[in-house]
Amino acid sequence: MKQLGIRSIVIRKFKHYSQRISRFGTFDNLVNRQFFASKPNQIWLSDITYIHTVKHGWTYLASILDVCTRKIVGFHFARKMDKNLVISTLEKASHNQSYPTDVILHSDRGSQYTSTDYLEKAKKLGMKLSYSKKGCPFDNAPIESFHASLKKEEVYLKHYSDFNDVRISLFSCIEGFYNRNRIHSAINFLSPIEFEKVFFLMLILTLLCPIY
Repeated sequence: MKQLGIRSIVIRKFKHYSQRISRFGTFDNLVNRQFFASKPNQIWLSDITYIHTVKHGWTYLASILDVCTRKIVGFHFARKMDKNLVISTLEKASHNQSYPTDVILHSDRGSQYTSTDYLEKAKKLGMKLSYSKKGCPFDNAPIESFHASLKKEEVYLKHYSDFNDVRISLFSCIEGFYNRNRIHSAINFLSPIEFEKVFFLMLILTLLCPIY
């Protein structure tokens, strides 16, 4: 073909989001790096990370972090990085937090987070979707930091044989240690669950004993 001066015609695949934008709204950044929330279930950050195993190769963890409490309100671990991974994570988070509404749900612009099924699920659960700018991890810094810490403190210290080996380790690390025991300077050096309990206790006391 080169000798004859022939060139193939290549049509690049282009994902056009105009229908999604007209149906679900534009993919705006509602958080805009303002990682502060005055109460739980106000802003959630979501992201996906990779974990390697000997038998099953790459596996994938999706997590959702509450900005106010720094609690991982939901996570899902799977062998495929598809829309079902992030939808299952969202369903678990919503269930764990008693189905709150009007939560700002922030993520990057990956195909999983912009899929029609994910958008429909978020809308059904009453979420307000927010998206990072393209190629800008700093727009989702707290959840990126969580995954980095998870890998430094747990994943990189182990040699996982298979999917189930990682699954057990992640549950123990996130539910057994991170949410219940790992303290954070951003929440008065309490663990996420401790901070959440203190917040709701103070809220109840305020309602029962209002200051006039």
